[in-house]
This record gives sequence, C-alpha cells and structure tokens, in this order.
Amino acid sequence: MKKPRKFGLYTTALFCLWMIAPSYGQITERPRPKEWDLLIEGARFKDRFLPMPKGKVITGSDWGAEGVRKRYIDNGSEDSERSYWGGNILKGDDGKFHLYVCGWPESSEKGHMEWPNSIVYHTVSDNSIGPYKIVDTIGKGHNPEIFRAKNGKYVIYVINGYYISDSYNGPWKYEKFVFDQRDRPIIEGLSNLTFAKREDGSNLMVCRGGGIWFSETGLSPYNQITDKRVYPAVDGEFEDPVVWRDHIQYHLIVNDWLGRIAFYQRSKDGVNWITDPGEAYTTGISFHQDGVKEDWFKYERIKVLQDKYGRAYQANFAVIDVLKLEDKPNDRHSSKNISIPLNAGMLMEMLNTELPSLNTKFVRVKVLKEPNFDPAKELDLQTLRFGKSELVNYGKGSRATKIENTKDGVIITFENSGHGLTQDEFAPKLIGKSKSGKILFGYTRVPWVAYNEAILSARKPIVNKTKDQQVFEVQVDNFGLVKSKESKLELYILDGEKKTLIASGLIAPLDPYAMSKIKLAGIIPLTKGANNLMKLVIQEKGIQKSTFNFELKLD
Repeated sequence: MKKPRKFGLYTTALFCLWMIAPSYGQITERPRPKEWDLLIEGARFKDRFLPMPKGKVITGSDWGAEGVRKRYIDNGSEDSERSYWGGNILKGDDGKFHLYVCGWPESSEKGHMEWPNSIVYHTVSDNSIGPYKIVDTIGKGHNPEIFRAKNGKYVIYVINGYYISDSYNGPWKYEKFVFDQRDRPIIEGLSNLTFAKREDGSNLMVCRGGGIWFSETGLSPYNQITDKRVYPAVDGEFEDPVVWRDHIQYHLIVNDWLGRIAFYQRSKDGVNWITDPGEAYTTGISFHQDGVKEDWFKYERIKVLQDKYGRAYQANFAVIDVLKLEDKPNDRHSSKNISIPLNAGMLMEMLNTELPSLNTKFVRVKVLKEPNFDPAKELDLQTLRFGKSELVNYGKGSRATKIENTKDGVIITFENSGHGLTQDEFAPKLIGKSKSGKILFGYTRVPWVAYNEAILSARKPIVNKTKDQQVFEVQVDNFGLVKSKESKLELYILDGEKKTLIASGLIAPLDPYAMSKIKLAGIIPLTKGANNLMKLVIQEKGIQKSTFNFELKLD
C-alpha cells in the first residue's frame, strides 16, 4: 500500500484535547428558531426515539449521578472496571450482535482524560440492546466505527488508523488510510471519521469538520471533493458526525457538543445536503416504558444499527453522568455506551410515474405491510399528510382521502394539492399517526428523479505558459456511480462579488472513478506574484454541478 500522508495526524488526539479542554466547564444554551415551535410530532429526528426495553435497574452502591441512579445496567456496555466510549454495532452471521467499543480503566489517574489511551474491545450480546460483554481486546484506538470494505473485509476505523480482518472475530491487523485532499483544505483535521457504503460498494466518508471524501473500495485512497463543511450554517462546535445510507437517501447527524444539540441532514448523493428542522437529539432522550428518564449529562458519538433496507432502527450513544473533567479515578462517576430503539419508519412507494401537474387527478402512495405492522389496521386516515418535507414537518401537505387494501399493504390516495412536490424533491415525506396514537412516518423515492448521477470534481489548475498565452491544465474526476455526460468547465478570477471568465472548455464523458486532464486556453492573463482568487465551475446543460474556490499564485 502506498505510504499515507500524515497531515499532522500524529498529533490529532493532543490537538483535540487542547481545543476542547478549556471549554469543558461551559454549556451554551443555543436559541432555537421560532418556527421550530410549529413543528408537529414526527417532524424532528428526536421524535423517533422509543422507550428503552425493560432491563435490570441499578442497585446498591454502583456509580452514577442522581439522574442516572435508575438506569438499566444491562443496556449497552457497562461495568465497574472501565469507562466506555463510542463504538457501533454489527449483526454477525452467528445471529449475535457485536459492539466494537473503546474504553479505559476507571482507576486511571487522569479519569476521563485518559481517553487518548483508549483500548478497542470486541463485545457481544444475544440481542441488539445488551448487555454487551468483552470477548476480545483488539488494540489501542479511540472512537471506533466498523464497516465492511468492498472486498468483504472488516474494517474498524480508529483515530489515526484502522484495524482490518477477514472476520468480525479477528485476528486484526493495524493499517493506515491514505488521504488525498486534492488541493483542498482539510476541515478541522482528519479525526472522528464516519463511513457509509454506496450502492456500488464504494465508501463515502465524512470527517469531523464536515468534509466529504470518497474511496472506490473503502481501503483505496480517500479523495476529498468539498472545500467547505456541509454542516448547517449556524453557530456550533460541531463534532461526532454519523453518516448512513438507506434505500431512499443518505442521512447525516452532527452534534454541537457545547450547545448539547444535534442536527439531522439528508442528501440524494451524499454531497449536497439539506438540514431538517428540529433537534436530532438532545439530553433526555433515554427513557423507560414507565416514563422514568435516564438523565445523562451528555450524549455523544451517536451510531446507528440498520435493517436490511438500511433504515436506522437503533441508536447507540456514549454517555457520561457529569462534565468530563469531573470524572475522576475510582469515583462515583463514569461513562458507558447505551442502546435506544428508533422508529425506523414505514416502507413506501410513490405510484405516480410523473411529477403531479394541474391535470393530475390525485397522488397515490403505497405503504407496505411488515412484520408487526399492518397499515390496513393501524393507519389513521385523518392524520396523514404527504408531500415536500418542508411542508409536512409543519402539519401541511396533501390530505389523504382514501385507503385501499392490497395483498402486501395499502394504497393511499391524496389530494393533488398542498403537497408542494417539485422536480428537485427527491424524498417526499408522509407523517401521521396510528389509531392508537403512535407516530408514523416514511420517505419514498419518486420515478422522475435520477438518484445516481455523475459527481464531477476538479483540482487546482497547473499553469503552463506558451509563447502567446497561459494554458490551464485541470484534472477532473468522476466520483459518481454512472458515466458523466459532456459538461462545461469554466475558470473565473474573483474580485469581491465580481467574477470574470478567463478560460473555458468541454469535459468529455467520464466513466465512474475515471479522470481526464482538460487544457484551457487563457483569455485574460493572470498577474505574476499576485494571489489570484479563483473559481472553477462545472456545468451540465447550463445547470451548475460543482464549484471549487482556491488561490493561485504564479511565480
């Protein structure tokens, strides 16, 4: 394997500690947008958290602040010897659930601040909730996340590297990823990485700072394609992203650790994201069936467990009962990993083959029957709203008029008004309630949207001077899953809000993961010695597909 570029990764853990430690004593209450008060039940990701299954309640003199004295000690990973943190779950071929979690001795002199010396453990449970018991010690590492590479190998990411094996039971070998930043700044360093498998088995990766990267195999070099973060454009100390893909779309949750609020985002392609309103999670989301809350001080490192459709049906968190700096060795405070069930949503299918127009009589959606869910018996027709998520989340959308039973579910007829569907809406949403009052929701794809498109991305030009003019050579890569169409490449020089075209050319169709070097003849020469602010734009049939802003200095 090619020797990886270091990019200062050796100091990542120390850097993160330096950046965060001065603020551990602070909690900032972030103001919520006023319009969030109008959201209905089922609009927020937070609404998907379900009661924790009944377990064994703490007794005796075990650790825990007052707010978690009634916690389930057989939920997730917990013992008196270690503080646990991070980790995600894989369901094995053996039918058991495997949580790859990190931890350190509770007796450590530095208390919670021992985390840079974390050990990764392989823990196992007979069910997804727990308790998880250690079966193997894998090695040093923090914030693990397991995934399968395109070749079927198991990969456990940890800060600064990964462990790899042919089996989820090991043995494990430590390796290093290769990262190609492609002339772009790495946003807040390469730590706390999270991964989602694309439809062809390749990997999308999000780094802590919100940059998007692609690897063709999950082990081959990761290529950065963004030059700014994809997180919401709001104040926040963002970390702990988790990304996953289901049969409809990509999902991303990122946490503002200082404000103790997380945001939920969705994407068609994993590159362009929209932020749904409302909190993804906050404190107080872990509660028992009798209403008792486990009042953990912080919820971090969210990971999700997915079903065969990719839907998230369980969340796992690292939780701590006090401020991290207050967790001392051999005291009454610690951290653990907990499991919380999620409402996975309904399986749905859009039956209209074309975008509804004024001539469309009605909108029809099929909701499929599943084990433990029969829409014919459970759907409350009067509560159902369907359409553009921005509308449905606020109780608007198209109203249901009729439900017809089918062999495998129901067909719901909605009015052809109020849905707000457009050519760009890639995942219309349905929100409603069951006849017993439970929240129901679901997303569907639509036949008129292309879900797999080319993802063309340009690198910084190399400037060559001929006798009469400057020639810009630009490398363009296709990170999409389908062949690109002929596109246009434009190079601009920026002056404030003004942009001036200095070169342009055509990009011939490129296969997935293919590359081409385009030569552009300069119209206006660049000044030597100056830091030129530049912008590359890729268009297809007049529609802007990607941009890249950078500085270019000619010697």
